[in-house]
Amino acid sequence: MLAILQAAGWPIWLLLVASIVATALIIERLLYLRRSKILPKKLLDEVVQVYRSGNITPDVIDKLEKSSPLGVVLSSALRNIDSPREVMKESIEEAGSGVAHTLERFLTTLGTIATLAPLMGLFGTVVGMIEIFGAQNATGSNPAQLAHGISVALYNTGFGLAIAMPTLVFYRHFRALVDSFIIEMEQQAVKFVDVVHCKRK
Repeated sequence: MLAILQAAGWPIWLLLVASIVATALIIERLLYLRRSKILPKKLLDEVVQVYRSGNITPDVIDKLEKSSPLGVVLSSALRNIDSPREVMKESIEEAGSGVAHTLERFLTTLGTIATLAPLMGLFGTVVGMIEIFGAQNATGSNPAQLAHGISVALYNTGFGLAIAMPTLVFYRHFRALVDSFIIEMEQQAVKFVDVVHCKRK
């Protein structure tokens, strides 16, 4: 492995750093963006039960808010339980936008790495080509320098693509996952609003 890194020249270290950062972010997002953690299965039913029993206290709301991102959205609805439907929906939307921002954390960085990695590989290729042309002189070409230039060019291109492809796949996967979570949260929050306002009628 060390021999490959030496053959690829100094531009490979930029790609190596990018690959480490991308791997760390992918692992972090895989652990955080789990359906059971974001949208606990029976949370809406439990909140409806608490509402119907009339046991809405500040402690219950705080506990709900800390439980999960869905809990944050539903707790904002509980805080405005006596407000008109429009006010309640507005508070849910505000809480939802904050939750969406949290769910999207690091995705921009991941997308940037996916876009930048091939360009970094291309940069390494250009460095390699410069070395190849530098090997040419009046007396002929230096075979060792020529071989090193080709290694730098090819290894960097390969590494750039190898980093970009899985990073882009995970970026798109996480993007779609976050969008589906946000839609499902909105649907559950609307269900809760309907429960509250149907009971009033």
